[in-house]
Amino acid sequence: TRSLTITSADQSMFERAQGEKVTLPCTFVLSENDEGPLDIEWVLIPADNQKKEQIIIMYAVDRIYNHYYAATTGRMQFTNPDPRSGDGSLDILNLKSSDTGTYQCKVKKAPGVQSQKIQLTVLVKPARTKCSVEGSQEIGNDIVLKCASQEGSPLLSYDWRRAAGTRALPITSTLNKNTGELLLKNASQDYSGTYRCVATNRVGTDECSVELNVTPPINTAGMIAGAIIGTLLGLFLLAFLIVCCCKKHREKKYEKEVHHDIREDVPPPKSRSSTARSYIGSNRSSLGSMSPSNMDGYTKTPYSQVPSEDFERTTGQNANFAPSKVAAPNLSRMGAVPVMIPAQSKDGSIV
Repeated sequence: TRSLTITSADQSMFERAQGEKVTLPCTFVLSENDEGPLDIEWVLIPADNQKKEQIIIMYAVDRIYNHYYAATTGRMQFTNPDPRSGDGSLDILNLKSSDTGTYQCKVKKAPGVQSQKIQLTVLVKPARTKCSVEGSQEIGNDIVLKCASQEGSPLLSYDWRRAAGTRALPITSTLNKNTGELLLKNASQDYSGTYRCVATNRVGTDECSVELNVTPPINTAGMIAGAIIGTLLGLFLLAFLIVCCCKKHREKKYEKEVHHDIREDVPPPKSRSSTARSYIGSNRSSLGSMSPSNMDGYTKTPYSQVPSEDFERTTGQNANFAPSKVAAPNLSRMGAVPVMIPAQSKDGSIV
C-alpha cells in the first residue's frame, strides 16, 4: 500500500557562512491510508555517538514547540507556519559556527513514518587578517612577508600581490599559500613598495597590506665608535664638573677658616695718637741726654724723618710747617722741659 513519502531527499549537504540564513528542506506527501495525527520533529544528531539526539523544534497536535534547545531559541522556525500543507522545512537564522552538525527531519502520520538527514556546515569568513615583515630590510638580506587571519574556517588560502605597477611578485620570491608566507631572497631596492595579502575560503575573503622599504646596510662600526666617543666625552665632562665643585667647596671652607682665625687671634691695632706720643717720648729722653759731644750725631737725624703715619695732625695745622717747629709746642703741652737745639757756625763751633 502507498504511505507517507518525503520528497526533498535530493540535497543532503549545505554550506553557509556565519551570520547568514539557511533553509533545510523537508517536504512530504501524505497517503490516503495515513489517518493518525501529523507529527514533525527536527533533531540535532551529535558528532559523538555516545550522546543523545537533541530535539530543537517540533509540530504536534496542531501546535509548534520550539523551546527544547536553548542554543537555537529565537533563531529556528518552520518555513511554513502550517506544516500540515506538506512543508516541514526548517529555517535557521543568524548562523553560528556551533550550528554545524547533522540535522534529521522526522515525519509521522500513522501508520506512515519517514525521515531524512541533512549535513550543515557553518563556515566563518576570514577576518582580522594581519600582515607583517620578518627580517632586516637591508639590501642583500632574505625578507619574509607573513599573512595570517585571526578568524576563518579552513581551508584558508593566502595570496600575495604588489599594490602598484605590474602587481607581479619579484622573480626570487617564493609563496606558500597554506601558511601565507612570502619569501623574498637577496632583496634589492627594487623590491620596495606596498604588498597586499588576500585570505580566502569558500565563504569569503579578507585582506591586509604592508609597506616594504629596502635600504642599504647600516654602518654599525661607525655607530659603535660614535657611541663610545660620546660616552667618554660624557664621563670627562662629569669628572670635570665634580673637580670644579670640589675645588669651589675647598675654597669656601678655607676662606671661612681664615676669617675665623683673624677675628679671634689678631689683636686690635693701636691708635695713631698713642703711637705718636710714644715716639715723641722716646725722642724727648734722647734730647735730654744730649751734650755738645754728641750733638753732631743728633743733627744727622732730624725730626723730619719721623714717619708721618705716626702723628695726628690737628684740623687747622699747615702741612708746610717744619717738624722741628711743631714738636716744641707739643712737648711743652706734655709737661716736658724745653731744650735748646744747638747750631753750628761756619767755622765749626757750636752756638
